[in-house]
Amino acid sequence: MQVLDPDLLKTFLAFVDGGSLAQAASVVGRSPSAVTAQMQRLEEIVGEPLLVAQGRGRGLTPAGEDLVGHARRILAVHSEAWLALKGARAAGRVAIGTTQDFADSGLPELLRAFATSHPRVRIELRVGRSAELGEALQAGQLDLAIVMRKTPANDEVGLFSEPMLWLCSQKGLAVREEELPLALLDPYCGFREAALATLDAAGRRYRIAAGSASLAGLRTAVNAGIALTLRTARFAHSGIVEAPRELGLPPVPMAQFAIRLGQGAERPARDLAALLSDNLALPGLTS
Repeated sequence: MQVLDPDLLKTFLAFVDGGSLAQAASVVGRSPSAVTAQMQRLEEIVGEPLLVAQGRGRGLTPAGEDLVGHARRILAVHSEAWLALKGARAAGRVAIGTTQDFADSGLPELLRAFATSHPRVRIELRVGRSAELGEALQAGQLDLAIVMRKTPANDEVGLFSEPMLWLCSQKGLAVREEELPLALLDPYCGFREAALATLDAAGRRYRIAAGSASLAGLRTAVNAGIALTLRTARFAHSGIVEAPRELGLPPVPMAQFAIRLGQGAERPARDLAALLSDNLALPGLTS
């Protein structure tokens, strides 16, 4: 019996979650040709085709769809075993910085898993904005950080992408007007830059109807129906939903995020960075 290599399964799930081989290549840090070779190797092991031509891209065969659930379970058990063996005797502290989106969605579950496998490690958590967290990491105030990626950095140990979405109150906009009302974080914000650049390129008129220095303020403005905003699916809860198609909003790019590890980080921080790199991306999203 041949073994299902976890690296091959990670690449397979990167395709499933990203929707294309090119996106999978970006997520796993390999060339598109290397990703294609990995998928061919996985098909050889399984003994059946996993991908099929679908329009301009590729989709999953029935065997591919069956493999998705198995792959997620195999990688979850693999990660659990790896953490348990490495973390049982580890001690010390890990200072982690994250943006509010991940503090609300995804990170709590992974910190729980880390605390279970590293019971003697103290966690210090800092929530802030990407630029601030990057500066703190470089200053040695953080061991690792989850940030929105603006430019490549030498300390990146994990990359993943999630679709940006136009979001609004589930009750809709309070007032319909010719100019599109936007709620945006104060500069600098990658989502702000993407929203304005996209609307400018599309020739769509807009006005900044609400600004905030925090995601809590942004959420209040969007929930009130004052304006819509641009974030990821992590922000779409508690009364906030994807904006309806009738608004005719232009398509937006993927948001790219990085797990960055500080220079000289000790083993517990490296273990946590590996756990986040493998598991933080939202499953089941397509580009």
